[in-house]
Amino acid sequence: MTEITDDTVELNAPIRRFILHWGDLGSQWGVNRSVAQIHALLLASERPMHAEEISAALGIARSNVSNSIKELLTWNLVMRAPVPGDRRDHFVAESDMWEMVSRIVAMRKARELDPATRILNDCLDEAQNDPTTPNAAVTRLAELQELITLLNGWYEQMNKFPKSTLLPLIRMGSKIVDFVAPLTKKGKAGRRQAE
Repeated sequence: MTEITDDTVELNAPIRRFILHWGDLGSQWGVNRSVAQIHALLLASERPMHAEEISAALGIARSNVSNSIKELLTWNLVMRAPVPGDRRDHFVAESDMWEMVSRIVAMRKARELDPATRILNDCLDEAQNDPTTPNAAVTRLAELQELITLLNGWYEQMNKFPKSTLLPLIRMGSKIVDFVAPLTKKGKAGRRQAE
């Protein structure tokens, strides 16, 4: 990015493309496009930006910027960054990508997965107590509940690991798959022979 004036920022083509794409992703995830675009702009910015700069750079209304910034502050994806000699609020995005992604995942889990889990639990409880519910439906709901419970438990376990421990585990992912795949094939072959 190149600063033109105090309130105008020129965005080069790759940064414009990133901002537009991040905005599209945000809207697919149920996040307001402007919120996601402001987040992308601040991620790509070399310095703190104030609301007028953000508004000018993205061509969106100042009031929309204010509301979007409030939402990003609530999610801890941006923070205020004082600039000496300037009384306006300036903002920066979380610069640790691991922290940023962890916060986004936690937010999505709280907004989407947790309510879906509660509804699934209620539906399964009702289905199990309603004699008109087909057995196949009860079985599938119970299997879905078991899977979601397993994934929630895994998420909670992984969330307790410090980044310094978790990153090497994630990087080992393909090696673990390569190690387990032959064992799985041997197990299947052994079961076929036993049949």
